[in-house]
Amino acid sequence: MNKPQVAIISLGCSKNLVDSERLAKLFETAGFNVAFGLDELPGYPQYIVVNTCGFIGDAKEESIETTLEAIALKNEGRVQQVYLMGCLGERYRNELTKEMPELDGIYGKFDWESIITAIGNKKKTEQETKKWERRISTLPHYTYLKIAEGCNRFCAFCAIPLITGRFKSRTPEDILEETKFLASKGVCEFNVIAQDLSSYGCDLDEQPKNGQSPLAALIEQMAQIKGVEMIRLHYAYPADFPMDVLDVMNKYPNVCRYIDIALQHIDDKVLSNMRRNINGESTRKLLAAIREKVPGIHIRTTLMVGFPGEDEEAFGRLLDFVKEQRFERMGAFAYCEEDDTYAAKHFADTIPQEIKQQRLDRLMSLQHEIAFEIAAEKIGKTMKVIVDSEQYPLYVCRSEFDSPEVDCLVYVSSEEDLRIGGVYDVMITDCEAFDLTGKLVK
Repeated sequence: MNKPQVAIISLGCSKNLVDSERLAKLFETAGFNVAFGLDELPGYPQYIVVNTCGFIGDAKEESIETTLEAIALKNEGRVQQVYLMGCLGERYRNELTKEMPELDGIYGKFDWESIITAIGNKKKTEQETKKWERRISTLPHYTYLKIAEGCNRFCAFCAIPLITGRFKSRTPEDILEETKFLASKGVCEFNVIAQDLSSYGCDLDEQPKNGQSPLAALIEQMAQIKGVEMIRLHYAYPADFPMDVLDVMNKYPNVCRYIDIALQHIDDKVLSNMRRNINGESTRKLLAAIREKVPGIHIRTTLMVGFPGEDEEAFGRLLDFVKEQRFERMGAFAYCEEDDTYAAKHFADTIPQEIKQQRLDRLMSLQHEIAFEIAAEKIGKTMKVIVDSEQYPLYVCRSEFDSPEVDCLVYVSSEEDLRIGGVYDVMITDCEAFDLTGKLVK
């Protein structure tokens, strides 16, 4: 008898992807064939699950459009049932129930395991699935490791605390058990993620006995696990940043000299309106301290334009800040008012969309120039890279400074065969836009 098929379409961030991978494992344990997206299947599945994002307007729109496309397949008789889960379901469950009655079920961020029961598959299995077990959807040598859920910061613009609730850390024991298991299966690159890495462990009863921050202690233990070749840190918060994690970065070569820390702005008034609990001077001091502690570190940040209170002078300060800091990696977006946030309740969104877009274009144009200059400065230097794939005659790789999907690539030529997932030293010989080319150092 053929196994029932389910397609999981995962939208939004890597934290969502981890949930989709966990759901996929549960489906497999229950006797399903699972695909990530419709393209992996020769035909149509019986079931589609859309894991939605509800962070900003564009993400909501994509989630709704994707769900409507799945519903259309159901109405055409190509699939039997369609389910929605994730952030959009958590935040707008009642509204979606009214607007999309064709959905067979709507689930949020924390009750999605019930989808399997709702489908009605009662098959018993001998295998007991651990809470963290999942089917990896990325290339088999790298993964995202979610160490916490939720956020306590309540920034004025952000709906994440409204969706995910208060910050909740996983225990170090649980995380290390998952890391060891994945490493034993060939995963060697771990991209550590949370809404707020800086707060990791603040809610745990047991704290490190040596005075380390919980994050530094966790990363140090991860770095000593056999098979772990790269650890990269994503989504730290600038206020209360645990500086001792940088000591771990210096101590262990498999902890990448890379930190993703969203700064949002530099103007004091805008930062105050955003409720970021940090000002421009403290931000500059933090960045200087990070760069002093870890020479050569690559900082990825995210900035926002068009937040209420950002006049032309404030935007000019943001441009000057980017020129001054020369971030190795940077993304930006225009402010979009989110329902029920502090900003939506207390600030009028008066900056016209065309002005927001003009500022965003100017900011990203400046960053593109900086990023190209930084890429060119790497010519002649030796870098550690991990091999993602082969596109003859070159290998497609990423350096320790390049996270999957969001950062740059390194195209490597080699007379000897390189192993996919292998880590090698490469001499950079050229750059094209932001990507690099290099050759293997023997």
